Amino acid sequence: MHWLAAALLGIVQGLTEFLPVSSSAHLILARAFFGWDAPEFGLAFDVALHVGTLLAIAAYFRAELAAMIAAVPSMFSTRPRPAGRILRLIAIGTIPAIVVGLLFNRYIEDHLRTPFVSAMMLAAVA
Repeated sequence: MHWLAAALLGIVQGLTEFLPVSSSAHLILARAFFGWDAPEFGLAFDVALHVGTLLAIAAYFRAELAAMIAAVPSMFSTRPRPAGRILRLIAIGTIPAIVVGLLFNRYIEDHLRTPFVSAMMLAAVA
């Protein structure tokens, strides 16, 4: 993988992650625009870029995350602390995404992670 291409895709990820549009779609379109269809720029590379964003967010919100981690035991009680309640809601909200991802992973990778679909979805919802 060429380091300049990886750096440019990292910049695209960083600039578009916090916009109300899909940073993943922007990564797909950037690869198509520059002709970077190498296998090393696949889903695993996208995940690595998202992990970098996750680490930056975790560093910024470290106090809030520490409060949520401390509230894990209260998460399962009938009267959880506020941080425990948020953690419970995050866990419940994540379940549908996990189920859909596990059931339709192959279809999503083969049909929905294309430049055409990404461009159409950005145009439709942006």
